[in-house]
Amino acid sequence: MASIFTSPNFSPTPTTTTSQFKSSNPIRSLFHFKPSIHRQKFASFGAVICSSSSGGRPEYIPSRISDPSYVRIFDTTLRDGEQSPGATMTSKEKLDVARQLAKLRVDIIEAGFPAASKDDLEAVKMIAQEVGNVVDDTGYVPVICGLARCNKNDIDASWEAVKNAKLPRIHTFIATSEIHMKYKLKKTKEEVIETARSMVKYARSLGCNDVEFSPEDAGRSEREFLYQILGEVIKAGATTLNIPDTVGITVPHEFGQLIADIISNTPGIENVIISTHCQNDLGLSTANTLAGACAGARQLEVTVNGIGERAGNASLEEVVMTLKCRGQEVLKGLHTGINIKHIVMASKMVEEYTGLHVQPHKAIVGENAFAHESGIHQDGMLKHKQTYEIISPEDIGLYRSNEFGIVLGKLSGRHALKARLLELGFDIDGKEVDDLFWRFKAVAEKKKSITDDDIIALVSDVVFQPQVVWKLGDVQVTCGTLGLSTATVRLIDADGQEHVECSTGTGPVDSAYRAVNLIVKAPVTLLDYSLNAVTEGIDAIATTRVLIRGENNHTSTNASTGETFHRTFSGTAAGMDIVVASVRAYINALNKMLGFKNQPALKKHAGNSQVSA
Repeated sequence: MASIFTSPNFSPTPTTTTSQFKSSNPIRSLFHFKPSIHRQKFASFGAVICSSSSGGRPEYIPSRISDPSYVRIFDTTLRDGEQSPGATMTSKEKLDVARQLAKLRVDIIEAGFPAASKDDLEAVKMIAQEVGNVVDDTGYVPVICGLARCNKNDIDASWEAVKNAKLPRIHTFIATSEIHMKYKLKKTKEEVIETARSMVKYARSLGCNDVEFSPEDAGRSEREFLYQILGEVIKAGATTLNIPDTVGITVPHEFGQLIADIISNTPGIENVIISTHCQNDLGLSTANTLAGACAGARQLEVTVNGIGERAGNASLEEVVMTLKCRGQEVLKGLHTGINIKHIVMASKMVEEYTGLHVQPHKAIVGENAFAHESGIHQDGMLKHKQTYEIISPEDIGLYRSNEFGIVLGKLSGRHALKARLLELGFDIDGKEVDDLFWRFKAVAEKKKSITDDDIIALVSDVVFQPQVVWKLGDVQVTCGTLGLSTATVRLIDADGQEHVECSTGTGPVDSAYRAVNLIVKAPVTLLDYSLNAVTEGIDAIATTRVLIRGENNHTSTNASTGETFHRTFSGTAAGMDIVVASVRAYINALNKMLGFKNQPALKKHAGNSQVSA
């Protein structure tokens, strides 16, 4: 029986790789399975349950890993993930996510594409300074990486952004497929090789001793050309070679074979780390990533919730938990240094900050991932949890209320609320808990019972919100069949001054938005508006999400195409009054847009910027 990661013909081509590298790769035997052994593995599944323990983290050396079974996790949520439409985050939100990624203990944080705009450069610089210099008791500190195209301006911007981190990295790339070189770059193979070689050498000359190189669209590139250009950038000083399936075209055995062939045919490959970057266009990114790891890749590029351009990227939680659950049994001991108990909080934070909702049936972090509705499944769960759960939800930071018995209502106190938040995966302290508590009490006075969905909606409404530029004071609407819908809105600015405007519209929400626009005077286009009740009943809390596009100056550069595009910004809010929630969501989106261009925390760095929008 063949593995999903292999085909009967999946084996490395035995040519130029040194014997030293071959002997250090303990999973080459995975390329061929003996049927009897494979059946034995299936027979042992009944005893499998994923534990929360993790293997040790070896000392970070850019071009090698002392433990041949250790796999580095390279998180690109803040770069590739933020390229999802509507996923724009403010600098504060990016810093929050970076800190959460550090709690997860990811090995490398790709903090952004500094040359995209001045805002991106400053955000990466802040992350490098404030996250990239925090060393914990074990000596862990994340590598902070900036993306750059193969040109000096991009590389200068990337180095300017990351150089103050304890472990800085520049990640530079150029396309190597025939279609990209002919139509996008309009360069010959020789020109592409020279550009790649000279720019890797230039990055090293700046003082950066950790340089990653990616041949964009490697999945569709000619093999012999790949071996040649990768060999040249190794000689130029690259320490990591990332192999991207940029358009998500490969299937697992193809991608595994690609990694195996690169290892077997690239001169100097023993002196670098091989990485994977798999897009999800065919829904195979996680499988392809694991196939790459089986073939010898020791860095895996992923995003939280699998967000990213088009159909997204390999999902951090899926890749990590697969290695956690099956690494020892069938993947020859492959392991990561991820602290999996912070997975749920990372997922919720990214979901709220980007406005990209996780589908209910999403593996690991979807709301149905640990729900059991079938009577047969429920019966099995009551008798023994492992009958239908291979992962303990508590291990990834999710606790189920029916095991704790905490019921929240209007008489509940802060400690009970904090305990329930921890059970739901929210590790929140300080002022955020106080603000959330008073919102909770206000809702509890109006509702008969408070559900977990109500609490999650309130967390979204209070905790995961942008810095305040405008605050809603009051909103009053009149609507119906007897006349035009009219709204009066009172907003409070950052200086505490009140502004009141009145407007008419096609309905209560439209008229309120028009009144807000009269006050804020920021030209925007409303792209999307959605409203959902989170619980049943007439007293349900509703969550509202809006997506807007700024029409002035909110532009960035796409790393792959070089095209300039207008950023989009999302806003969410929750409440029992759907009109008020709708207005607050719109104001939150405006705050994110306005805050994106006016971050007080970044003003101290403004004089050092080299790249403008």
